[in-house]
Amino acid sequence: MHRSCTPAPRLRRPAGARRSGSIHRRRWARRLLGFALLPGAAGASGGIDAIGVEFENDLFAGVDRYYTNGVRVSWIRSGDGTPAWLHTVADWVPVFVRPEVRGRIKSGAGLGQNMYTPEDLERDPPDPQDRPYAGWLHLNANLAEDTGYRLDRLQITLGIVGPASLAARTQEFVHDVTGSPDPAGWDAQIGNEVTLMVGYERQLRSHASANDSGWGTDLTPHWGASVGSPFTFANTGAIARAGYQLPRDYGPPRIGPGLPGSYTVPGLLRSGGYVFAGVDARLMLFDLFLDGPVFRDGPSVNKYPLIGEFTAGFVMNVRTLRLGYTHVWRSREFQGQATGPIEFGTLHATWQF
Repeated sequence: MHRSCTPAPRLRRPAGARRSGSIHRRRWARRLLGFALLPGAAGASGGIDAIGVEFENDLFAGVDRYYTNGVRVSWIRSGDGTPAWLHTVADWVPVFVRPEVRGRIKSGAGLGQNMYTPEDLERDPPDPQDRPYAGWLHLNANLAEDTGYRLDRLQITLGIVGPASLAARTQEFVHDVTGSPDPAGWDAQIGNEVTLMVGYERQLRSHASANDSGWGTDLTPHWGASVGSPFTFANTGAIARAGYQLPRDYGPPRIGPGLPGSYTVPGLLRSGGYVFAGVDARLMLFDLFLDGPVFRDGPSVNKYPLIGEFTAGFVMNVRTLRLGYTHVWRSREFQGQATGPIEFGTLHATWQF
């Protein structure tokens, strides 16, 4: 019997089945990406809300010692730009506002580098009674809730201290470019060690007042704590602001540990600015850069457990671009430190989308 050469029809999966699987896989891929990079995850709508940059350096005080340099770049999303699953996480955070009166949820991540040196950069080996050489490369992820008058923020910071932080190379390069004396003691810096720190802080905008012409004032107390390495501390303080068209923020951002601030401001479309002054008191239980590393031997000095800090500066915004400067006076941090406060300045810029 002659058989037909016509091939039998292939069984096809239901229409949309392959596409559904592909969509499902893409969704999981986005979730994994969102877990690794909080601000980069796809949200309900919108995209990047703000990019912030801080540069802290003691050159603004005319010295080159102790906390000598810090830089951080941050990426922040808020509102609908925040991944939906982070809104669910926020519902379970006990320190946040109840879900039925939920504020604006924010998520962000930042990459930064801090640098610490003794007073005498040309001494080799360094004075064992002076602050040790140390560098810290750090990546932080944070989740915050902003009601307009209250900001709660949780932050996890992962980093590394030691030669792997690249602080020695950074300072040597900058000193070569600027013609400054070469730092001689980086071979004695604190060795490589991974750090992990969890922190929480709350800020409350209070006593806010404004007149019909747009001039206003407010006071923002804050308190918080961080646990882990390189810092374990509790702090409290306040910042007072006065200016024109005061944005509903919480002061300028700072690289920690320091007076907290904020990046994104809802409805920031009017130009304005303000001057400010703030105080912060910290009970420093552990400071790796003074107490020495956790898991290995290394240089250390005797620290003072109670630290006071005074800040003053200005902030100006032109529509969605915010610029500011903060000058910091910090009390002595360790025994044997040169007299007088630690001084440095902070420049910050935020571009809000």
